[in-house]
Amino acid sequence: MSRNQGDAAPTPASGWLDAEEQRAWLAYIRVRLRLTYEMNRQLQADSELSLADYDVLAALSASAHGRMPITALAANIGWERSRLSHHVRRMARRNLVDCVSSDSDRRVTDVTLSATGRHAIAAAAPGHVELVKRMFFDGIPRELLGPLAEALEGAYRELIEKGTLPPPS
Repeated sequence: MSRNQGDAAPTPASGWLDAEEQRAWLAYIRVRLRLTYEMNRQLQADSELSLADYDVLAALSASAHGRMPITALAANIGWERSRLSHHVRRMARRNLVDCVSSDSDRRVTDVTLSATGRHAIAAAAPGHVELVKRMFFDGIPRELLGPLAEALEGAYRELIEKGTLPPPS
């Protein structure tokens, strides 16, 4: 992310990351990769769900009536629609979700949380929360939670404004 001056590669228009930016970025990447691994491992071991399954089930359980159009669900969890389509088909085969035609537009597919999926997310949530608290929040002093949340919310606003995925509805 930063370059030695001897490198011949073109310089980004906004310049390379300075030392503080690079430190923060690399810290974020290390945390994201390791935390994703630990969450996936814990969910698989404790509830036979992948982190991707959990993301879908959590979004549906937070939505009105446990139902969302597939395009809205994809935007909500930050996935491409095609990736989500393949994933929810696999989840439907495991009876975690149902894929149905929308009541308002038969061309639209809605993803609904099944009874099995509702039970799975309810059973998985306590262990998932314990892991997040232990692996993430235990390493952050309480007085830094507000500034951390503000920084991440600012980064998320930029992603929504400047990113290529549709914004969540």
